[in-house]
Amino acid sequence: MANNILIVDDAAFMRMMIKDVLTKNGFNVVGEAENGVKAVEKFKELNPNLTIMDITMPEMDGIQAVREIKKIDPNANIVMCSAMGQQAMVIEAIQAGAKDFIVKPFQVDRVIEAVKKAIG
Repeated sequence: MANNILIVDDAAFMRMMIKDVLTKNGFNVVGEAENGVKAVEKFKELNPNLTIMDITMPEMDGIQAVREIKKIDPNANIVMCSAMGQQAMVIEAIQAGAKDFIVKPFQVDRVIEAVKKAIG
């Protein structure tokens, strides 16, 4: 199975960092989005195996985007990204259908572990 991944974060440098980690570990980043609205559009267009989604974003936050993506594909694999101190939002994201979460600042091993767990 191809490991096609969509990265969603409103910070371009975070998308770049995640993309760098993933590509160095053999994953294929098929797209990027900077907010929840674009994330849903890109998900429909690309149908990735995994979406890595930031929680706090303009226009539509990550939790709402998870809900929208789950309406399109109930089996969608989504891993949330959150800054320290967003535990309540992480719980809400998991309840909305996210499989796992990674905390910023990232630890490379944790990113890879979460990705493998979500698409394994």
